[in-house]
Amino acid sequence: MTSTWISRMIIFITLTFLIGPFFIIVAAGLSAGDFLAFPPKGLSLKWYIKVFEVESFRESFALSMFLAVFGTITALVLGVPAAYALSRYNIPYGETIKTVVAAPIIVPGIIVGLALLRYLVVPLNLTITLALFLAHTALVLPYAVRVVSSSLNNLRSDMEEAAVLLGCSRIGAFIRVVLPNIQSGVLAAFILGFVTSFNQVPVSLFLSGPGVRTLPIDMLSYMEITYDPSVAALSALLALMSVIIIFVAEKFLGFSRYV
Repeated sequence: MTSTWISRMIIFITLTFLIGPFFIIVAAGLSAGDFLAFPPKGLSLKWYIKVFEVESFRESFALSMFLAVFGTITALVLGVPAAYALSRYNIPYGETIKTVVAAPIIVPGIIVGLALLRYLVVPLNLTITLALFLAHTALVLPYAVRVVSSSLNNLRSDMEEAAVLLGCSRIGAFIRVVLPNIQSGVLAAFILGFVTSFNQVPVSLFLSGPGVRTLPIDMLSYMEITYDPSVAALSALLALMSVIIIFVAEKFLGFSRYV
């Protein structure tokens, strides 16, 4: 009886820490007052409406969507063949390559952003948008390799061998046999990469420039000037978007199997 009560308390406390902040920002965004506060002073939808009226939010949202979608697609184009090679072939220094690929996950984002700024952006005089695109692709690549590798490890290699014995080339077997069987893993990698890229802060903070900022960085800049509940409203909308994406992925793909 005591152990059951303790378990329920632990679950309740855990859920409070996980879900509590979401309800707080939702309530703060519904405030009728002019300043960010909790509990809210009255209820109003005006700050949720204002989110769509702020031009900088719309522009930074478009940039974040561009980086998240196309950066993740580029990472998958590079990561799927890399995961296949590491999974199916005995490549020299394979473990070292896996460690290098996972470096953006292991190394703090601030260090990655500073290194890219100092040794890539400044010497090569890259545009801010291109630098952000390369950075987000590099950050998502380890997730693409890891998730796709998990799918490949669960796929029997004799299916490919049978296709080759029947006259199919290695590339043909990969396209016709492997890809259709790991498409759920590829889609799961895309969703994970999309959410990771869209919510990225440290690297984007170093690589943002005048008029070119991702949405999280624009929100930080906005709060330095204006402390109204519109940031809480926008945060609630973004959190809701992420929750819906993850819920749909878990419902139809069994997302937790790949991460």
